[in-house]
Amino acid sequence: MRIFRPPLLFRLLYPGAIFRYNAHTNRIYLTFDDGPAAGVTREIANVLENEGIKATFFCCGKAAEEYPELTDLIRRAGFGLGNHGYHHVKGWETSLTKYVENTNKGADITGSHLFRPPFGSLTPRQFFRLRKDHRVVFWDLMLYDFDPEFDRSKILAILKRRIRPGSVIVLHDNKLSSSPEILADIIRTIKDMGYTFGELVKDAWPTS
Repeated sequence: MRIFRPPLLFRLLYPGAIFRYNAHTNRIYLTFDDGPAAGVTREIANVLENEGIKATFFCCGKAAEEYPELTDLIRRAGFGLGNHGYHHVKGWETSLTKYVENTNKGADITGSHLFRPPFGSLTPRQFFRLRKDHRVVFWDLMLYDFDPEFDRSKILAILKRRIRPGSVIVLHDNKLSSSPEILADIIRTIKDMGYTFGELVKDAWPTS
């Protein structure tokens, strides 16, 4: 079973976390998880730059260390940089202390206090500890661009059926992702439906 949108109960467990943002506007937020990755991140960045869209990349600290040139590319291009933890760990399988340490280490490397839990896996105890220093970001729509069963037509059909004002859309810039090939079509579809694109980092964690 695929879950495209977190259920209401899930949202109630994490008060103050971001699932959908500025829902009173026609703004959509594109986000990318798991990178940076050789080849993939750069291809996605090129599409975004061509379209003039400032997406947010939730980077794993370990990958950011491994590919500093791609982390720098994200910053130089003016994209948002978020924290996806140092290692890609599941909250429900990790102790509170180790999870917080992993999150903080990722924040130190990315310089970001916007945190997306890997796999969306986060215990309520971990959430309430982290929200003192971090803004936790989940998503409103998962398009399964990492799943080989989801081809271009299927992903676009899900997008058209489930997108709504304020949707935070999660895609991926890892080796399994089909986003480099389909991102331009995703963006075109969103624009054709009358939506615009927001910058999650600027809107959700303003610096001034």
